[in-house]
Amino acid sequence: MSNVSLKKLDITLGGNAIIRGLDLEVDEGEFLVLLGPSGCGKSTLLHSIAGLTETCGGTIEIGGKDMSRTDPSERGIGMVFQSYALYPTMTVEKNMSFGLRIAGVAKAEIKRRVDRVAAMLHLDDLLGRKPAALSGGQRQRVAIGRALVREAGVYLFDEPLSNLDAKLRTDLRRELKLLHQQLGATMVYVTHDQVEAMTLASRIVVMRAGQIQQVGTPGEVYERPANLFVAGFLGAPAMNLIEGEIDAVGMFAGACLRLPMGGAAGAGGRRKAVLGVRPEHISLVSGGSLQGRVTLVEPMGAHRVVWLNCGGKQLSCILQGSRAIAPDDTVAFEIDAQRASLFDPENGKRFDLAGASSMLAMTL
Repeated sequence: MSNVSLKKLDITLGGNAIIRGLDLEVDEGEFLVLLGPSGCGKSTLLHSIAGLTETCGGTIEIGGKDMSRTDPSERGIGMVFQSYALYPTMTVEKNMSFGLRIAGVAKAEIKRRVDRVAAMLHLDDLLGRKPAALSGGQRQRVAIGRALVREAGVYLFDEPLSNLDAKLRTDLRRELKLLHQQLGATMVYVTHDQVEAMTLASRIVVMRAGQIQQVGTPGEVYERPANLFVAGFLGAPAMNLIEGEIDAVGMFAGACLRLPMGGAAGAGGRRKAVLGVRPEHISLVSGGSLQGRVTLVEPMGAHRVVWLNCGGKQLSCILQGSRAIAPDDTVAFEIDAQRASLFDPENGKRFDLAGASSMLAMTL
């Protein structure tokens, strides 16, 4: 396995700057996920690591060697694309071994690698079949196996599960996670699906318009988003964002709440701010200090998403259990202020929340 180091990377396509001055370090053995909306440059970045997209500035180092101008076949990478791209006239075994045969690898070594990877991906009984006789999930496992038999230093995945149905995505996501644990290989994975990112990643790189917005563990980027974009992009439903002001003593006041946030947050006098609260940090409790009217209840199986009107502001919260609740009910709730975030509305960046109170006490 190898590390990947991107330094001051610039990529221009069709006269448009896609990536500008990007720096990123991928550690040996980690599962790094590039997450962002369509068009943010994450696939372009992945393709540049593979050598499929030319860079116009900066360097790409793989395993400590500058690979910026090296042919893709010599970069020591294995890549899995969104489409299976299997040869329809070849068996599973032939598809998986094709690259090795072209490279002149000995037959005994090819068999060893194919048998090993087939066992890991549960393809042992399918080696004699052709792609037309396989399900979508089986075809994608063959595509993954074709990359793994290379025994590369780095594996790159470009939205490999996006063409599968929900159940297959869940099953293969679990298999990929287990596969990484078995191999301990360096993997870089592109997706716009935050569930894939949160469940697979050692670290997540959140991207927007060719720029990195935040790098951190799934817990870090979810619990402490660096800016309003990250706060709104991660989470389903997204983080509740409440516009207001914070004064010189650190008291936040919005449309439906007042919250002491600590002197550090309000230093420098009164200023505008945006309070961010995850839906699961709003609790419907008897005797809660805030009241709201239920506008919508969304059953999600193990829980329900409840939407509340609080002083004209729509807030989402997560309700566990079997409590009866319906639209137009008036409910009391509280917010865990220690888990809240505070942002500057002008630049979108996160404020320091040191000194926030433990629970939010609010009145309409």
